[in-house]
Amino acid sequence: MGIGTWVGSTVRWIATGESGKLSGAPEDEPTRRALAYGAGIDSAGQTVNEKTTLGLPAAWACVRLKSGVVGSMGMGVFEKAADGSRKARSDHWLYDLVHEEPNRDQTAAEFWSGQVAAMDLWGNAYAEKETLGSRVTALTPLPPHLVQVTRNRAGERVYLYADRGKTETLPSEKIFHLRGLTLGGDVGLSAIEYGRRTLGGAMAANKTAADTFRSGLQLAGFMETAGTKLSPEQRADLIAIFDAFTGDAMRGRIVPLEKDFKFAPLKMNPAEVQLLESRAWDIEEICRWFDMLPMLIGHAAKGQTMWGSGIEQLLLGWQTLKLNPLLTNIQQAVKKQLLPMAERKRIYPEINREALMAADSAARAALYSAFGQNGVMSREEMRAKENMPEKPTAGFLTVQSNLVALDQLGAVNAPEQGARAALMNLLFGGDAEAMIDARVKALMGQDAGPRLEE
Repeated sequence: MGIGTWVGSTVRWIATGESGKLSGAPEDEPTRRALAYGAGIDSAGQTVNEKTTLGLPAAWACVRLKSGVVGSMGMGVFEKAADGSRKARSDHWLYDLVHEEPNRDQTAAEFWSGQVAAMDLWGNAYAEKETLGSRVTALTPLPPHLVQVTRNRAGERVYLYADRGKTETLPSEKIFHLRGLTLGGDVGLSAIEYGRRTLGGAMAANKTAADTFRSGLQLAGFMETAGTKLSPEQRADLIAIFDAFTGDAMRGRIVPLEKDFKFAPLKMNPAEVQLLESRAWDIEEICRWFDMLPMLIGHAAKGQTMWGSGIEQLLLGWQTLKLNPLLTNIQQAVKKQLLPMAERKRIYPEINREALMAADSAARAALYSAFGQNGVMSREEMRAKENMPEKPTAGFLTVQSNLVALDQLGAVNAPEQGARAALMNLLFGGDAEAMIDARVKALMGQDAGPRLEE
């Protein structure tokens, strides 16, 4: 199935409204289950699904940031040597698939961004594999809401895909499947499904705020008519009069009341229900569901500034505790599901974590300095990471002790001896060895001691 088919089916799914039913789709069990996924009503009376969740600014920012970061990092392919070292394998077919062109319609960044976003929204991401022998030639994304995972009579995992009015059964060998949080089952758990109450509460708070401003901050209430009993026609006239004075354009207008009529407000004001505090708390709760630090999406918690030395440590903690497990999950899924068994012990994919340091020149410089002074990385390797021209003379390891090559550590050649003597002459006014000799000779023979000749 092509990307265009997916986009078309997704657009039809969204266009049909909150029920998520595809026009013309059969009423078979897999299709009904796929279309009903994530379309529940929460306790606040809001429809909570992937579409409405993305309508929350905090949820949109969390999904966009995480998927964008992972998509921009890039995935390399390496080969493990017998001595434990590794070699970059940009000539391997897997590199073309995961780093260059997963399919004919998407770049690698678009593909991996979409997969991570699907994991956030549905808990699962699917792509159909096109193969040529044992080699995977393309990965075509499948909309998660149209895929159902089940087991056949033999206990093998199969995927039921509701595609253009029919259900297609695909074996596990044909599907690349990324799972989010899982309890050991066949599918990942959806943050939207389990966070329905939190998301529904945030939607209700947004709706309440919008309704309050749409009414011009005017309160609802009752009209006390004292002892006057109104006819149905009079009630309708009063309602029509007050309706004409609602809305932001009518704010500040004067409404005439009949004698003995009094207004009794019914709705609490936003301050009484702590609407603003509730919306701020909703942002933090949504960030918890989507494994995101609030400050990364522009929300500073109480007592926290947006930038400073502490933010660097928070960002490092997010990369280590939140982002790194996700990247490891993707790497292992690529290795297990895309590489043939015979190649898995030698070839492996790796997402470039150092891409997150690209904007921090000070951190890169400190890292290279430490690696260069301790024999971890050669200057040539550093230049390669910075996309600088190759310098073959810089391809040796050095340590901090005079920055000599490791195999020459402890050995000082003649030119260096001369340089050392010149430095000592500059600092102490002569050669160090000669100075020591003279001092010893001067001390010998003093205090009744033996002379140097003796």
